[in-house]
Amino acid sequence: MKKSRLEAFSDGVLAIIITIMVLELRTPEGHEWSDLWAEWPKLLAYVISFAYVGIYWNNHHHLLYTAKRIDGKVMWANLHLLFWLSVLPFLTGWAGESGFAATPMTAYALDLLLCALAYSVLQRTLIRANQGKSPLAEAMGRDAKGKISPVAYIVAATLPFLGASGIVLSGVIIIAVAVMWFIPDPRIERVMEASEGLGE
Repeated sequence: MKKSRLEAFSDGVLAIIITIMVLELRTPEGHEWSDLWAEWPKLLAYVISFAYVGIYWNNHHHLLYTAKRIDGKVMWANLHLLFWLSVLPFLTGWAGESGFAATPMTAYALDLLLCALAYSVLQRTLIRANQGKSPLAEAMGRDAKGKISPVAYIVAATLPFLGASGIVLSGVIIIAVAVMWFIPDPRIERVMEASEGLGE
């Protein structure tokens, strides 16, 4: 199967997710800096979620770039990932409007965990669809970041119920994981450059 439709559909869904998130933001009723500052939880939740969607968009592009073919299982795995990403706008709004209360923070971290697991499933499904011979299989290697992230999200999901300090630590972990993924990963680029240099 050709992957162009899958790429176009995924790009469209991710663009809609970002659009929904920004539409959830409301302008302050007042006209002072203090009025804007009062909205900081919503703005911070939006910035973090925007970063996560951007990270997934970037890595999703790399995944599909390395694939020679897709099949029905890949399409379902891709939908699985998009489903959990589509929940982010709802949980972003809930976390921001609650001022990062314990339950919304836990729900947010759990959704990030499910996104990470769904992304891992998509990776493995793509590798199988390409008989393990794609540049992706070579580039992934041990995938340390892919193993660290789910553990970090589990910790972030449990910390909020320890009180205010737990909520802060949960937020720090969520941001730290985003920073870890935001730093460009050159593995796929190196493999693709090598394969292109060989005329593949």
